[in-house]
Amino acid sequence: MSQSGILASYDYLDSTVDAVEELRKSGFDEVVTYSSYPEHHLEDALGYGQSPVRVWTLVGGLTGTATGFGFTAWSSMDWPLIVGGKPVLSMPAYVVIAFEMTILFGALATVLGMFINSRLPNVTPAVVYDPEFSAGRYGVFVPATGTDLDRARDILRKHDPVETREGAHA
Repeated sequence: MSQSGILASYDYLDSTVDAVEELRKSGFDEVVTYSSYPEHHLEDALGYGQSPVRVWTLVGGLTGTATGFGFTAWSSMDWPLIVGGKPVLSMPAYVVIAFEMTILFGALATVLGMFINSRLPNVTPAVVYDPEFSAGRYGVFVPATGTDLDRARDILRKHDPVETREGAHA
């Protein structure tokens, strides 16, 4: 499923951020930006909040802790080993296993959350792309048709792009 729209290339970050902010103020919510490296100014202009991946990490870590304590308690109850008058369920001995399970489950949940929230793998590559975006140039794609395309073109050209072209984005 491809969207038609307009792609603009910029040499400077300030021009790109200004264009994105003006596009968002004009009602264009589905703006796609391209950059050769993560740039927090673009993320702020696009209105990104905090990553939901940290919630995945928290849930995975807490699940790992519960699993670690539950597994060790279950195995102690199923095969009791009474040594030196200690209780069958001795929680301090289980802390190491619970800690390791917390780290394992937290890491696995983080990776899973990253893949799900990033919608990876993306098997449909972008049709509109410029290799210069990997070499330091910034790109802005705005999906639009009709009069919205004209408004987007005017906004993008106001911020002095190196190049603008119309095309489709998958």
